[in-house]
Amino acid sequence: MSTFNGGNGAYFCGMIDKLIINVMKNLFLPVFLLAGSLFASCTTAVFKPAPSANPWDDNYLSVAKMEDYRQWGTYNVHDPSCRKLGDYYYMYSTDAIFGENRREAQEKGVPLGYIQMRRSKDLVHWEFLGWAFPEIPREAVEWVQTHAGGQGATNIWAPYIIPYKDKYRLYYCVSAFGRKTSYIGLAESASPEGPWTQVGFVVRTDYSTAMNAIDPSVIVDDATGKWWMHYGSFFGGLYCVELNPETGLTVNEGDLGHLTARRAHYRKDNLEAPEIIYHPGLKQYYLFTSYDPLMTTYNLRVSRSEAAEGPFTDYFGKAVKDTTNNFPILTAPYRFENHPGWAGTAHCGVFSDGEGNYYLAHQGRLSPQNQLMVLHLRQLFFTPEGWPVVSPERYAGTPSRRFTEADLAGEWEIIRVQEPRYERQLEAGQILWGEGELKEEEWNLSSRFHLLKDGTCNGEMVDVEGKFVLASGKWSFLTENHLLMLDLGTEKIENLIIFAGHDWENETETILFTGLDSRGRSVWGKRIK
Repeated sequence: MSTFNGGNGAYFCGMIDKLIINVMKNLFLPVFLLAGSLFASCTTAVFKPAPSANPWDDNYLSVAKMEDYRQWGTYNVHDPSCRKLGDYYYMYSTDAIFGENRREAQEKGVPLGYIQMRRSKDLVHWEFLGWAFPEIPREAVEWVQTHAGGQGATNIWAPYIIPYKDKYRLYYCVSAFGRKTSYIGLAESASPEGPWTQVGFVVRTDYSTAMNAIDPSVIVDDATGKWWMHYGSFFGGLYCVELNPETGLTVNEGDLGHLTARRAHYRKDNLEAPEIIYHPGLKQYYLFTSYDPLMTTYNLRVSRSEAAEGPFTDYFGKAVKDTTNNFPILTAPYRFENHPGWAGTAHCGVFSDGEGNYYLAHQGRLSPQNQLMVLHLRQLFFTPEGWPVVSPERYAGTPSRRFTEADLAGEWEIIRVQEPRYERQLEAGQILWGEGELKEEEWNLSSRFHLLKDGTCNGEMVDVEGKFVLASGKWSFLTENHLLMLDLGTEKIENLIIFAGHDWENETETILFTGLDSRGRSVWGKRIK
């Protein structure tokens, strides 16, 4: 139910919201991009940001000890995979823990390294369930350590969950850091919560292969029913291999698949973490990928294809298996006012609620030290051109609602998400020891911008070169489609999607927007006054 305007009018608007959502839930546009005529009488007052407490604190040092694990609902989240299974959303993630102390954990009977599991009914409050496996599968340990001089295989990375008939399949990887010696395995269970039975290996790699067997993501072709697994990292790029639906393993044992994405300087410029989804309304497969070091300038890109196995092209129609950097860029390190900022904002899981709404989950590392890993779960929308974009703020359960042009007039904070411009010295695509904090020029910072009642706009804006400049022009609001249009004279930023959301930095409910500029870079905004 809508709570912004209060009284019976708000209740009536909430009921209409639900009615329209149920009618339109199978269409490709976001649920708020609906005909506006039914809502014309529902706005009883001009919107103003309203105080609302955050669901949790970003700093979790008070519950970071090994014995506090039951309080890690949204904490210590790294490389999440999420899916709605029955009444719950289940999330599985790499067992990366701040302040990990294996001696303490052993003394207190806390297992470490075996895939973290969580569940939630509302995507806001998460229950930590524990660990999926009682140990790292022996076959995986033997493969990695035999081919890496006895090194590696100390924990399990990047799980991926997918249902099949009456069972659940959990893919995972075991590796040695900085090497191509890796193992993607498969476990199955009759329940999303386990216990899990090990099936065997899907893909194995070593020093002799071009690719690296980490970060699995599985998709079922909507037309053919074929299963495909996308995987890989900076070692040789990303690959895709066909799976046998009945076994969950490769159709041909030993098949490593075909190249789907790569970067020119792959030994330094990191590319990893493919996440593949299908949008039935748009009839497109979207491949989300992560660039650069996971602790600092980690950023998220996306490409698309009409086929589950590719080839994939980017915002400008370029093939992502070529060696140019690709766009759009969806997330990158950012800092709104009243907050120290977030780094490491990539390696995502993307999923639907089954009613036409999409979400994206990823880690966020709390600056300045970038050691605390907090769940970032954002609403995901599709632009009129069919490109995914994400909310500038984390999801907090804010009800959807309609806005008018008058609601948008006010002061806004705007961030233009751009690629890192500072050239770091990296090894295996990651930062060197002691360089875990962001340089000032690596941040995407916010600026103040005003949308005035007379249809003009002015304020500070980051330009295409990443510099803060004074900008002015005109704005308009397409009420029917809920799209904001900015005409700044030398630049037009169009089709910015308007929606209701939570302002975590100021602890208020407010109006948000997200979209892309003509260069394929995300543009985020939130109304603050």
